[in-house]
Amino acid sequence: MTTSDIRPRGTRLPRSARRTQLLGAAREVFVAQGYHAAAMDDIAERAGVSKPVLYQHFPGKRELYLALLELHSDELLSSVRSALASTSNNKHRVGATISAYFEFIDSESEAFRLVFESDLRSDPAVRDLVDTVSAGCAAAIADVIREDTGLPDAESELLGVAMAGMAHVTARYWLETGRRLPREAADALVGQLSWRGIRGFPKSEGQPA
Repeated sequence: MTTSDIRPRGTRLPRSARRTQLLGAAREVFVAQGYHAAAMDDIAERAGVSKPVLYQHFPGKRELYLALLELHSDELLSSVRSALASTSNNKHRVGATISAYFEFIDSESEAFRLVFESDLRSDPAVRDLVDTVSAGCAAAIADVIREDTGLPDAESELLGVAMAGMAHVTARYWLETGRRLPREAADALVGQLSWRGIRGFPKSEGQPA
């Protein structure tokens, strides 16, 4: 951390605004250092507050980390659900869902590292949060598949897991290999593959073609 990275101490903020500021500083520190190497001193310094102020909002490092993980897990799940609800055109719906993963992975905040690369997965609460967001995204996709195709629950759920997994793995691969394609081209390519697979399942009776 350099001196220029440290935020100057400012005027008193409303509690909600202060909490948001502290979470932002914590994200930067946890992403850069990981949970175990990060210290509350580092986070307070990054936020430009005293340690007592930090402890007024979060009783400890674990509680701060869990709050941050929950925030970004909800962000991904909300993005996937919004993508699924954004259109009734299934081709566009598939593309929007893949894009939601790519946008989350490509965020400048690198919050995805907390969700998918946490060095605290041995903690049951962390593991539950990560598993919940993965299952929630897959379930949201499965609900749309079930509604549109009339497939049984088990088949719809398996397809939901497959599509969510493909979006997640390909987005991370794209990032880790240096963004060799523009993001829009990359997520369009994966969306095309997903659509070509899922469109082979017939629509249930009463659903538009």
